[in-house]
Amino acid sequence: MNTEEVAALDEAVRAEGAFLEPLRAEIGKVIVGQSYLVDRLIIGLLANGHVLLEGVPGLAKTLAVKTLASTMDLKFSRLQFTPDMLPADVVGTQIYNPQSGEFSTHLGPVHANLVLADEINRAPAKVQSALLEAMQEKQVTIGNKTLLLEEPFLVMATENPIELEGTYQLPEAQVDRFMLKLKIEYPNRAEERQILDLMAKTEGLPVAGRVTTGEQILNARRMIDRIYVDDKVKDYVVDLVIATREPDRYNIPIAPYIQLGASPRATIYLTLAAKAHAFMQGRGYATPQDVKAIALDVLRHRVIITYEAEAEELASEDVVQKLLDTIPVP
Repeated sequence: MNTEEVAALDEAVRAEGAFLEPLRAEIGKVIVGQSYLVDRLIIGLLANGHVLLEGVPGLAKTLAVKTLASTMDLKFSRLQFTPDMLPADVVGTQIYNPQSGEFSTHLGPVHANLVLADEINRAPAKVQSALLEAMQEKQVTIGNKTLLLEEPFLVMATENPIELEGTYQLPEAQVDRFMLKLKIEYPNRAEERQILDLMAKTEGLPVAGRVTTGEQILNARRMIDRIYVDDKVKDYVVDLVIATREPDRYNIPIAPYIQLGASPRATIYLTLAAKAHAFMQGRGYATPQDVKAIALDVLRHRVIITYEAEAEELASEDVVQKLLDTIPVP
């Protein structure tokens, strides 16, 4: 692309992304700090990818998702997963009417634009597989009917990493469906003090108002598809993903720590998320820094480490960070 084309694309991106600043400001009325969490939730929404949030209770994971939904003119539903749930509790069911002798379809809470799957790892395998179809195919099957879900459609799931009693580990196939996995940390002291002032009351808690629409999100997605990615940046993305499978090819001595590398879905999601990151910066082109900024969130749940890595107290993040630190940036 020449300079004029880049400048025109930058201008179009800034115009299409004008809603981002009011959106952040509105969310900031309710969510103190947590800019990493808020930005990644918006990136997931813009890049048409589901988001998995992991963190101890009380870090505003659920509140952040509910607040994001309230800023948009979109249908929102919340699923509190428990071990006794059935697939029908998620997708819906068919109910027999004895008067007419016919079945009517009762839609479940997954028929919304933004779905909060709270404590997803408490759901049994059958329920998780029902959600899997909705996430991947953007459709659900009830009886002999297949129903398409409305766009935009996004699942934001939370899981608690410390309380494992009564939980079911998410299968790799489902974890791979999430574009981003975010690890949420505690707020700092100043933020904690601000949370006290804002939330330590029984009435009049802050509520975010609507500042954008589903149509704006879909328009932003179309603009993100137009964002320019240079061949060198594409090669960098592919190198990062291939290195999770064959680190020896890049002279990175971590092969004994990797049991399973990232799938080609990681290549697609890393590129899309980098473009969405560029869009949020008001740029019409993606840089290697966009890729690096989002790579940990895209790859941390796709790189499965070995027992040897666990014995040396290494996490998948450490392996991914080693790749990011070692592979040359174009």
